[in-house]
Amino acid sequence: MESMGKKKPRPRRSFTPEFKAEIVELCRRGDRSVGQVAKDFDLTETAVRDWLKQAEVDTGERDGLTSDEREELARLRRENRRLREDVEILKRATAFFAKETR
Repeated sequence: MESMGKKKPRPRRSFTPEFKAEIVELCRRGDRSVGQVAKDFDLTETAVRDWLKQAEVDTGERDGLTSDEREELARLRRENRRLREDVEILKRATAFFAKETR
């Protein structure tokens, strides 16, 4: 009885940029609605709408971060986090060796 009406969450899937571009192109043609394209390819309508928005940003039709900028930002954040960890390790090592020399 507990499971009635409750759907299992869909496992997270990843799609290639080429696949996303094809889906965006299908939606832009106007033959089918976004909802119909999503249904035909077993995608969520939200994901397809997000891909459409990102494609508009990438082509300059809409303001926001392009895909390349998002990728660079993520890379820089990872690098920044790693460098902060390195600095923290060096601070600890400095404190340790400062104690040892006294």
